[in-house]
Amino acid sequence: MSKTCKATVSAEESQATLDQGPLCQQAQGIGKQEPGGTTLKEAMNQLSLYSGTLRTELRSRIPSIGRSFALDQIHLFPEIRYMGSKRRLLPWIHGVLESLDFETALDPFSGSGAVAYLMKAMGRQTVSSDFLNFSATLGKALIENNTVHLDGPAIQSLLRTPRHAPSFIEDTFKGVFYNLEDLRFLDRMSWNIRQLETPHQRALAMAVLIRSCAKRQARGVFTISGNLSRYDDGRRDLRLSIKEHFFEQVRIFNEAVFSNGHHNRTECIDVFKLSPSDVDLVYLDPPYVPRHDDNCYVKRYHFLEGLSCYWQDLTIDYSTKVRKIPKRFTPFSYRRQAVDAFSRLFRHFQSSKIVLSYSSNGYPDLDQLTDILAKTKRNIQVFKRDHTYHFGNHCNVKRTAVEEYLIVGQ
Repeated sequence: MSKTCKATVSAEESQATLDQGPLCQQAQGIGKQEPGGTTLKEAMNQLSLYSGTLRTELRSRIPSIGRSFALDQIHLFPEIRYMGSKRRLLPWIHGVLESLDFETALDPFSGSGAVAYLMKAMGRQTVSSDFLNFSATLGKALIENNTVHLDGPAIQSLLRTPRHAPSFIEDTFKGVFYNLEDLRFLDRMSWNIRQLETPHQRALAMAVLIRSCAKRQARGVFTISGNLSRYDDGRRDLRLSIKEHFFEQVRIFNEAVFSNGHHNRTECIDVFKLSPSDVDLVYLDPPYVPRHDDNCYVKRYHFLEGLSCYWQDLTIDYSTKVRKIPKRFTPFSYRRQAVDAFSRLFRHFQSSKIVLSYSSNGYPDLDQLTDILAKTKRNIQVFKRDHTYHFGNHCNVKRTAVEEYLIVGQ
């Protein structure tokens, strides 16, 4: 027997709760910049100015992590333009998760890392994972990493000009993405990042570079190239160079690093290869099987995926305008495999509480999903919320109104 109940959290109530936090007010003040961009000297000064006060307050509050801390902390999360991102739904997700009893959590479709960051901020020991390397890199920077920042010596290393600077990105993407100044900066920074001392410093610096590229690229996706003037809506992100973005993002990512007192972990692995044991709760946010179009993340973010590993062991298709790399297979991309994929997914994590994030514009529908989950879980609750996805940054961007679901199986 399955028990279904509904809970609603209004968008107004969630936003009001978020906006009242003192750390939110600090973060909003820190993030404001003048339109002209940030010089290197200004960036270094800002790093010195802000690196102490906010982190000190965060650390002093770690022993009493609770609702206020989690809602304040998620304001510091560096959102990336990512298809299906749950950043704007975090207060609602937090309300549902807070009602559940769990100490350890797994997010095996971590994507931008927003929900894993929330669970870490809630004081839970958190494992994040994704089969895309750039998503796993974001996780290593902010989920696994508790204490490492890009400090003065690290910044000095990143600013060095290599004696034999590589030019792979310039050679491969000239005339495809960005201008020559941006491409040369990416080559130099990619090299220097690999010379940093610790894995977490390397992950943090690469996460900074990834977000800088996403902000600089029109619409934040890499399916378009060449003359992108028709996507230019005048926003500041499109005017700044990647270098200017980078030094702004160093400060933002440094402020987002915090410890919740646990040994958190990030993996880059397929969901079905993860060990399902010893996790109290699994938050599942697989790609929504589309009723139209496709849900291919590699197609949209192939440049970020390649950048995260400097295209090592990746095959570039030079016959394509945007220099695509091979798609990664997932059964959640195909309607004919979706039902079996969900059945297998729920069986894989049957020993844990399951929280499935899904949407009314995906397949299977809600009734099918609850029926599948009922084969492994006796108690099922469905939480619903209206939501509008905004994907793109031009005046004709498609906005999709959907109903978001959190399906809880225990």
